[in-house]
Parts: sequence; C-alpha cells; structure tokens
Amino acid sequence: MAQDAGAQGMGVMGQVIFFAGFILIFYFLIWRPQSKRAKEHKALMAGLDKGDEVVTSGGVAGKITKVADDFIVVEIADNVEVKVQKVAVAAALPKGTLKDI
Repeated sequence: MAQDAGAQGMGVMGQVIFFAGFILIFYFLIWRPQSKRAKEHKALMAGLDKGDEVVTSGGVAGKITKVADDFIVVEIADNVEVKVQKVAVAAALPKGTLKDI
C-alpha cells in the first residue's frame, strides 16, 4: 500500500504549473519574436519614401521612384522601372549602396 501512494505522479497543482510553463515557453519562443518582426516590417513599410534604396523579398535591389498606397515603383536600372507591392520590400539599404554594387 505504501508504494501505491508514492507512484501517483503529479497532482493537479503540478499539472497547472507544467501547463503554465509550457505556455510561457511557447510565448517567448514563438509569439513574441514573430510579433516583433511584424512590427519592424510594418514600420519599414510606413517609412518608405521616394529616393530610398530597397531590396525586395525576391532579391531585386533598386531605388524607389514613386510611392502609392499599396505599391511602389522601383528603378532597377537606367530607365527600367518595376511596380512592386510594399509588402514585398524585405529591407531598406543605406544611401549609396547601389552605386557600390
């Protein structure tokens, strides 16, 4: 009889603590970093302006020549312009980066 009482395992409180720990780990490893990246990307899209140098998610680098609500026009070579959705912009480059390439 004494052995049966010791082999019960976790009680209700132990299960609650385990579940709360699992939720905290899930929050800090998945939800928080994802929301942080989403905020940074949203700020990047809001800050796009004519003359900025950007790289799209497809790897195309160019200079913004026109900004609309959802689209931008990117000049990728002399007299070659491409319309791109703002969401497709992966990063803004420092000024003068395209001249060095």
